[in-house]
Amino acid sequence: MRLLSLLSALLLFVGSAFAQPDIQAKPSLTPAQEHFSDMRFGVFIHWGIYSMLGQGEWVMQNQDLHWQEYEKLAGAFYPLHFDAKEWVSAIKNAGARYICITSRHHDGFSLWDTAQSDYNIVDATPFGRDVLEELAQECANQGIQLHFYYSTLDWRREDYPRGRTGRECGRGP
Repeated sequence: MRLLSLLSALLLFVGSAFAQPDIQAKPSLTPAQEHFSDMRFGVFIHWGIYSMLGQGEWVMQNQDLHWQEYEKLAGAFYPLHFDAKEWVSAIKNAGARYICITSRHHDGFSLWDTAQSDYNIVDATPFGRDVLEELAQECANQGIQLHFYYSTLDWRREDYPRGRTGRECGRGP
């Protein structure tokens, strides 16, 4: 038995002694990462129908809200005071060099007029305006970069990967 253990240990060490192919180290930052780092300060906006509940973008998950009930909130989403020019001006005046906004979060609600789903700010709300288009135009006018956070996960869909999140949203077993 000792001999078998010794031979096993020897094979383990001998096997690891073979040279691995050379791997070229990547630069510490890609040009895109370097550019993002150089911008230094930006504003990340989490905004959507979850904002009406005042509990953050995970409210559907955290409060165990069924997706069909949560979806009804879109009918009341009317950000009357949204003004892209005011938003971008205030953010730029604060010294930010970019804006990142949630174009679509895990609740599946989109802040633009997408053809992929009617569950969006143009088709599902009385507001009916494409806020991302307005923000993009104003960012271009004022020379500030606009980035989008887009979640491919959707707590309303049956094909949402099972895991810790979205369990109580009523979208399957």
